[in-house]
Amino acid sequence: MSVEDSFEYVTVRIGDQLFGVEVKQIREVFSPQDVTSVPRAPGEIAGLLNLRGRIVTAVDARHRLGLPPRDPDAAVMALGLEEGTELFGVLVDQVGEVMRLKSDTLEPTPAHLDPKWRALLKGVHRLEKDLLAVLDIRALIAWQGGLAA
Repeated sequence: MSVEDSFEYVTVRIGDQLFGVEVKQIREVFSPQDVTSVPRAPGEIAGLLNLRGRIVTAVDARHRLGLPPRDPDAAVMALGLEEGTELFGVLVDQVGEVMRLKSDTLEPTPAHLDPKWRALLKGVHRLEKDLLAVLDIRALIAWQGGLAA
């Protein structure tokens, strides 16, 4: 399978759902430490954190997807990305493997999904034992009141 006819994804779990995020959209994966809450911030904003001397806005993917909050004691990981001069850390429950899938196996996002989810997905791949929903990480951080889409 050539690079031209495939997508490379970092797999993540948010709640019970398996998602794929294109590797080219991610700057790094890290374990967020000491997220400081921001008064009056939208619910999507978990807070701010310091990552090697840079301020990072932590975005809660669970909240953005309308899922229940994670247990405060649960482990959390972050997908780091840069948008303009801003750094974001998208908080997810687990980070899995990197997976390369053929581009012609990407199916459209099902029409019956919640509109909130449909706006954040690029499509779905069928795996052997699961479905991989392809998350548009840029759309996830571009909510009304947040970044311009």
